[in-house]
Amino acid sequence: MEETVEQIEDLLSQSITAKNAKEVSALITSLSIPELTALVERIPKAKAAVVLRLLDLDRASRLFETLDPAHQADLITALRTEEVLEFFDELDPDDRVSLLDELPQSVARKLFSNLTKQERESTSKLLGFPKDVIGRHMSPEIVDIHDDMTVGDALAIVRHVANDMETIYTLPVVDRQRKLVGVTSLRELFMAESSTIISELMTEAVRAHVNDDAETTARWFLPLDLLAMPIVDSQERYVGLLMWDDAADIVEVEDTEDSARSGASEPLGQPYLATPVLRIVRSRIVWLLVLALSAILTVHVLDTFESTLDKVVTLALFIPLLTGTGGNTGNQAATTVTRALALGDVEKRDVVRVLGREVRVGFTLGAVLGGIGFILASLVFNYQIGLVIGLTLLSICTMAASVGGVMPIIARVVGADPAVFSNPFISTFCDATGLILYFLIAKTVLGI
Repeated sequence: MEETVEQIEDLLSQSITAKNAKEVSALITSLSIPELTALVERIPKAKAAVVLRLLDLDRASRLFETLDPAHQADLITALRTEEVLEFFDELDPDDRVSLLDELPQSVARKLFSNLTKQERESTSKLLGFPKDVIGRHMSPEIVDIHDDMTVGDALAIVRHVANDMETIYTLPVVDRQRKLVGVTSLRELFMAESSTIISELMTEAVRAHVNDDAETTARWFLPLDLLAMPIVDSQERYVGLLMWDDAADIVEVEDTEDSARSGASEPLGQPYLATPVLRIVRSRIVWLLVLALSAILTVHVLDTFESTLDKVVTLALFIPLLTGTGGNTGNQAATTVTRALALGDVEKRDVVRVLGREVRVGFTLGAVLGGIGFILASLVFNYQIGLVIGLTLLSICTMAASVGGVMPIIARVVGADPAVFSNPFISTFCDATGLILYFLIAKTVLGI
């Protein structure tokens, strides 16, 4: 597979002619959809558009569906209008909504207006929900299986709508007022007698409400290992299905966003090699400017204690060690607590418990590192320098772990993204505060 992909990339790197287009077409016919996805994610959008054009409509549509919404939006600018409409029409409503969110309004309106009336209605249902609620990500294509139906009647309905449904294997059951009363499966229907009443086969339904938070819902749903879950409105009426793969996509997007922001960047939203250089620059430049400005605080601390450094120049040698240790300790705590918040292991009300645990963790880490620092600094320099380094490491680790553990929870309380409050800002905060502790301890121990 790798050799074939390399061959295709080499051909596409040249000017596209009838000859090499024919060669590319011959090569891509041997690739599976996952392999084609991997290829398209490695090449520029203009070349990716060529690959899509060389595939038959069915394979091209399946390939297009596997791409991230941001990547799909990029490709749309490189495709002809008729091709875009064909791909857009083939998407499921929830995937279509994700793509519309990435497109300029003028393009989105044009694509939306070309949908059939039925597709416009199903897409509009989802567009009416805020982006961060689970209703935005559900499949609104539902089949009405009533609890008082027979298995034979239910199977007839399923056969009639099967081609229009995202899944027919999980079958929510409703009463005549469309309220969700249970769930059954296609397997259960096939194994039962046609005269059996559906209410005898159904089990209690795990459900979520349309306005529930999307990330929170997806995270507790995934470990249940269910293919799909019914979504209900405020009156407990069945309005859609959340698919397992859509829940996985929600979690992947959130984890990618948290990972990027904890590293002082914005998520790209599409494969790295397919992302334009200027977009990568834009994802990083704002954070770098913010961190550069916040680092001025550290410079101000050094300027304030300049006289202390002049008296004991040896103190300057340990600044990188101490600031690095403080930043790393704070980042470790922040990353751990941010992940615990995402998984639901920690709630906002647990802030005091988290603070207590991180104080103990930080103190223990500081005691170990401080002891080692005291011994080494005493051997290389003298007892007093060793004592300064040991006490500073103890103080910095305790302070950094406490701050790092609490800041993500504070972010959640004020409605901000915990990842934004974690690594970049904690590093800057711990640098400045750690230096203040360092120089205060040094002045006390050394009497300067």
